[in-house]
Amino acid sequence: MFEKVNPSHPDKIADRIAGAIVDLAYSKDENPKIAVEILLGHGIVNVIIESNIRFRHKDIKPIAKRIANIEKVNLIYVPQDTRLANNQKGKVRCGDNGIFKGLPITGEEFALTLFAKAFYKKYPYDGKFIVDKKTGRFIVCQSNIDSNKFKILHSLMEINPIGDWTGGSDVDSGATNRKLGSDMGFAVTGGGLHGKDLSKADVSINIYAHLKAQETGRPVEISCGIGDETVDGKPYEEIVKIARNYIKKIGGFEKFAEWGLIR
Repeated sequence: MFEKVNPSHPDKIADRIAGAIVDLAYSKDENPKIAVEILLGHGIVNVIIESNIRFRHKDIKPIAKRIANIEKVNLIYVPQDTRLANNQKGKVRCGDNGIFKGLPITGEEFALTLFAKAFYKKYPYDGKFIVDKKTGRFIVCQSNIDSNKFKILHSLMEINPIGDWTGGSDVDSGATNRKLGSDMGFAVTGGGLHGKDLSKADVSINIYAHLKAQETGRPVEISCGIGDETVDGKPYEEIVKIARNYIKKIGGFEKFAEWGLIR
């Protein structure tokens, strides 16, 4: 059983805005410290940023307009805690406590993601897709389409079971890291992938565990404590580099937020 949402789902819009803000932080500093939370809906984007980089409304408004088509931004910016910042100086240390898991992508996850991406390419609106092999259900919930037309063409799918709908952030609010099941599949544990710099274990170790699981074909389980300099037998700095290369390869944190690790 697996659920995939597309990049126009309000929760993914929130993740994408958070990712774009982290991209902006990296354009200003090679190793920024930042954590971003987004809550959006009904014509407003609420943004909370804790960072060593100063952000202003003029930095965030173009991002909110471009991604969410919302111009009203409520921004709270707070400098990163001084003690925490000092603890990170001089060495690359693990930026959080946590447990993490990586699993090889299943055929179910791979196939549904391919379908979701193909469907989104033609219909770039708010959508959610569910496949349940146990019950044999294949549910497509897609806004701004004629569901009766699709029900005739695709009898194996349950398309918009409740009927047609408009979708988007005027129907549903969006929040960062609320669709981790879509982003991580069966590997969801603690922490969130989006809106954080690479010093955060939630980002780097989740990426590292995922890549290791694909490489080895076996489940990966990792725990860490904040301040650790070695994780999974490797210098934490090396894990951060692996995650940084992955983010660069896919085009940045905003691109990462579109489909997550199951892409």
